[in-house]
Amino acid sequence: MSEEKKFVLITGANGGMGKAFVSLLLERGYSVIGLDIVEGENKDNLTFIKADLTNYSSVEKAFDKVKEITDNLYAIVHFAGIYALDSLVEISSEKFEKVVKCNFFSAFNVNKAFSSLLSRGSKIIMITSELAPLYPLPFTGLYGVSKSALDKYAFSLKMELQLLGIYVSVLRAGAVDTNMLGVSTKALDDFCENTKLYSCNAKRFKKIVDRVEARKISPLKLAKKTYKILEKKRPKFAYKINRNPLLLLLNALPKGFQFWVIKKILR
Repeated sequence: MSEEKKFVLITGANGGMGKAFVSLLLERGYSVIGLDIVEGENKDNLTFIKADLTNYSSVEKAFDKVKEITDNLYAIVHFAGIYALDSLVEISSEKFEKVVKCNFFSAFNVNKAFSSLLSRGSKIIMITSELAPLYPLPFTGLYGVSKSALDKYAFSLKMELQLLGIYVSVLRAGAVDTNMLGVSTKALDDFCENTKLYSCNAKRFKKIVDRVEARKISPLKLAKKTYKILEKKRPKFAYKINRNPLLLLLNALPKGFQFWVIKKILR
């Protein structure tokens, strides 16, 4: 680290993954600015700013506060996001919109507002999902689609910002041992209880999800992987961690066979 302070802006800084990364950066001598809808506690080299990242006006107010601290960001790292599990024909419009806004629009809003604080060599890192490059699965479709949209947006953003010397990368992560897994379990239980169309299918799907999520990594392991990307002089676009071999195997099958396999398992 140089003597000059390196400021990193982190979204979702109060979540499990965000907290782990904040702690790691502080240990390594970075100055951190955390954005989250949940207020956090300030300490040496750490400033929390409460903001609704799905609301551009709220993000603009956060930008004004950040400008009082620094006019140059070394990196923006996105951890903000929520999990969703529901039927695409039974989900409420409000829930659908909330998931898309949180998982996709929040990154767009922050990158748009704070791009003026980035300079040649700066980095943007987005945590997408192992599902992003894969075909969506039943009942996790909205989560997969929103993370896929984020992943594709990141690729397009990289195409543009490379012309300014700014790097954009995604980390496609599998299950991470945070509160989000608890939310996932509750969402699945609620879905199994409330669905009127897929009762038998949902119960079988729950067994599959439980097996997938049993293969999880710690937030610290994800934080260390993210830090390695941050430290690379010329990071590539896509990185991966803890991707599930069964999901990869399913995705390797022809589409028609994938439909048949899912129907055979869940019907």
